[in-house]
Amino acid sequence: MQVKTIESKCFIPQPLEKVWDFFSSPSNLNAITPDDLHFEILTDLTNKKMYPGMIIRYKIRPLMNIPMSWTTEITHCTEGKMFVDEQRFGPYAFWHHQHFFEAAEGGVWMTDIVHYAVGWGPLGWVASKVLVDAKLKHIFDYRERKVAELFGKG
Repeated sequence: MQVKTIESKCFIPQPLEKVWDFFSSPSNLNAITPDDLHFEILTDLTNKKMYPGMIIRYKIRPLMNIPMSWTTEITHCTEGKMFVDEQRFGPYAFWHHQHFFEAAEGGVWMTDIVHYAVGWGPLGWVASKVLVDAKLKHIFDYRERKVAELFGKG
């Protein structure tokens, strides 16, 4: 099984407190996820902030409108600095997503690092090359555009 990495870094021209407040609220994930994923949060997250051990359930339809369940756990969370979500059940054989926030002059550097593996042997290798890698790039490109719309361009 091949574990791949995708990294995204963007500057957000807002105070760390404002950026952290938005990204530490899992219910805001819908606002930065492309519509073509048909992303639906199944867990009631009303007024909830992230904490280690938090379980979040989703439904996505990333391909041909076929529904997939996805469950992640917030395994690490350091206020104002970082959090990690890991897949417990879902479409990947392995998913480990690190989110880092670093205050800088005039705003915040936000860095996402995802380690992932599709699994499924040779079929997964093909799926990764043909679909998954491009879909993940599309998601992070979209997020960068949406973050710029929500917070301003850095």
